[in-house]
Amino acid sequence: MDTEQKCALGEQAYAKALQYELDYGCCPQCVLATVQETIGIVDDQTVKASHGLSGGGGLLGEGVCGALTGGLMALSAKYGRDRDKLDSGRHINNFRKAKELTERFRQEFGGVTCQQLQQQFTGRTYDMWNADEYKAFDEARGQQCAHATGTVTKWVVEML
Repeated sequence: MDTEQKCALGEQAYAKALQYELDYGCCPQCVLATVQETIGIVDDQTVKASHGLSGGGGLLGEGVCGALTGGLMALSAKYGRDRDKLDSGRHINNFRKAKELTERFRQEFGGVTCQQLQQQFTGRTYDMWNADEYKAFDEARGQQCAHATGTVTKWVVEML
């Protein structure tokens, strides 16, 4: 696939992932489901396994943004070390790809944790386990989390 085709596929993936996030939430699943439908390297179990990573892990906000973790999982589905090769070295190419994605994300969005993005997007952080706080976050963020989800998905599709 040439660069132009990858870019076009990336744009389609952006739109799909953005819409999934707006419709269903759970950014890591939206990234992985879109990559699965676009390229096919992600299986259903991987999409399921990413569910708890939303909101920085367990909706606590302290960990890495779920969209970024979904993107890292997608890259690892392609470039990561297989289970039967745990003793075969670090497989540094996957770490290079992961580093590239993480650095690009940090530059674009001003941080990598869910709380850092909440602060960037809304000017404050939220307790997503408090229903009123979550509602306030949902209203304040608008489409910004969906945009981050779509952007990561676009980048990953272009990187694969």
